[in-house]
Amino acid sequence: MKWRAERFAAGLRRRALVRLATSEALERTVDRVPGARERAWRSARRYVAGDGVADAVAVARRLDAAGLGASIDLFGERTGPAEARDVARCYEDVCARLAAETTVRTWLSVDPSHLAFDFGLLDAVASAVPVGRRLQVGAEEAAVADRVLGLVTGAAARGRPVEATLQANLRRAPADADRLVAAGVPVRLVKGSYVESAPDALPWGAPTDRAYAALARRLRAAGADVALATHDPALRAELLAEMPGVRCETLLGIDPAGTTALATAGHDVRVYVPFGPEWFRYFMRRRAESQGG
Repeated sequence: MKWRAERFAAGLRRRALVRLATSEALERTVDRVPGARERAWRSARRYVAGDGVADAVAVARRLDAAGLGASIDLFGERTGPAEARDVARCYEDVCARLAAETTVRTWLSVDPSHLAFDFGLLDAVASAVPVGRRLQVGAEEAAVADRVLGLVTGAAARGRPVEATLQANLRRAPADADRLVAAGVPVRLVKGSYVESAPDALPWGAPTDRAYAALARRLRAAGADVALATHDPALRAELLAEMPGVRCETLLGIDPAGTTALATAGHDVRVYVPFGPEWFRYFMRRRAESQGG
């Protein structure tokens, strides 16, 4: 009974931290407290490349030298239409920078809301991606899942090098997986990182773990190009034993030794490398995920 109580308490802490991760009010409060942001940055810097493009590219180079791929992401979400155009230009600049780099295993990631769910902007960024690379499109809340799927499948239909992100905890995920397979879109499979309602999502823990494994098998059986994006070692090991050659994805700063071990064992591993000044809420999400549940 004790472990159940501890797991329940961890789940409550995680849900609270995830809610804080999307709180603009909390970030403004931290900014007003002298020294608070600097203290938070000392804890967050292991997860973040830095403020600028050069920081992210430098990390990608180091990862490449260690036999690891990278996926560079500019922090941001829920961006207005005017600001989204600046975001798209920044991504186009990153693409131009990567085109001149020898780190051909460096891809890009973007959240659709950072481009204001604008297909034209997503298409412009995807069309700028250097040959042989991909633009990995992030997943967001269940409420906007249809918009995100429409953006990704639309871009894929135009021949853009896009990859979708599928959240295993969403109850709609099996149908979305089938839709992505039918559209020929590669999939990055994650457990999910948003607080959702019970009708929309499974609880964290065993139900989501089972759904994750079932989705990985479903995608693989359908011939999809799938990446296992998880730091759950037991779940990942189980699936890798069944699926030789499947890609793996990890997060910068989380279990770097485990990430290196995967690459040493011959797996195709890519590390998510975020950059930019809007790092605080991402850091809070990483804190939330450390609570398990």
